[in-house]
Amino acid sequence: MLMLIASVVVAGTLGSLTDWLFMGVLFHDAYNTYPEVWRPGVREGRSRGAIIWSSILGYLMTAAVVGLCVIAQVTSIAGGLAVGALAWLAGPPVVIIVANMFVKMDPKITLAHCLGYGARLLLAGLAAGFVLGRGVGG
Repeated sequence: MLMLIASVVVAGTLGSLTDWLFMGVLFHDAYNTYPEVWRPGVREGRSRGAIIWSSILGYLMTAAVVGLCVIAQVTSIAGGLAVGALAWLAGPPVVIIVANMFVKMDPKITLAHCLGYGARLLLAGLAAGFVLGRGVGG
């Protein structure tokens, strides 16, 4: 159990770094395409609540993929990556693309967010597959 928790912490932390890369650095200027969609204080960097909560939810998402790997009885990295890829396909790109159809959002941001969540979920599956494949998850 300790190794599964460690896999969530490691993959969650690496996932936070990929969030920063894909959702903060990549196409950074595109976030200002529609400045009116931002909540007050967020775009100016005065409100950190959204960043804190998105980080917490990112760790929760990572833990959920690790949990799915346990339920699916994954015993390899390939199996963990498959679970991560299916979790990604079932959720983030659908939600992000549909939201983009209704909310003004630069298409580059849509792409960056889809890729960023894909990276996070694949990292979670990779970590779980590694731990469970070594027989140290239980």
